Amino acid sequence: MMSEPSVRASVVVTFLRMDRPPAEPAPKLPDGMRVRREPDCTVATYRWLYDQIGSEYLWWLRRTMPDRQLAALLRHPAISIYLLEEADGRVAGFFELDASSWPSVNLNYFGLMPHAIGRGLGLVFLRAAVDEVWRRGAQAMTVNTCTADHPRALPTYMKAGFQTVRALREDWDIPVRLGLTVPERLRA
Repeated sequence: MMSEPSVRASVVVTFLRMDRPPAEPAPKLPDGMRVRREPDCTVATYRWLYDQIGSEYLWWLRRTMPDRQLAALLRHPAISIYLLEEADGRVAGFFELDASSWPSVNLNYFGLMPHAIGRGLGLVFLRAAVDEVWRRGAQAMTVNTCTADHPRALPTYMKAGFQTVRALREDWDIPVRLGLTVPERLRA
């Protein structure tokens, strides 16, 4: 079998865990902003969110997932999608929770739209995800980030109360057809 053309990226993935809710109260969202669950997220909406937020950070795995498989994932009762919305309804970010390993919940994806980065929303929005997990009665929350993510991702997770479990190097073969640019610093 012939493999498709790809670009190799080498990243360090850091796995994090939180075993109790944060002691300090969550910071408040800016006036007019809200976080809401998107109970019927369509494949098209999900792909738009994933591409808008993740293209700069090499989010590629879900881009390779066939529509039918992604639709089934989005319908799965353990998966939930949340949007960060501005007062005018414009989406500023999204996160995806995966409770399939209950009573532990994984934060599969978390990010801000390019126009929302640098506005002090990262920790506030992350705490909305964290607080939602603990509100559900979970006993643990996990997430991972990597050196392809925004440079403030890991410090923000740590500030929210996550602790590093382990870090390891991974090599990814990212299909060229996805059109993602692998930064020189990550090329293997």
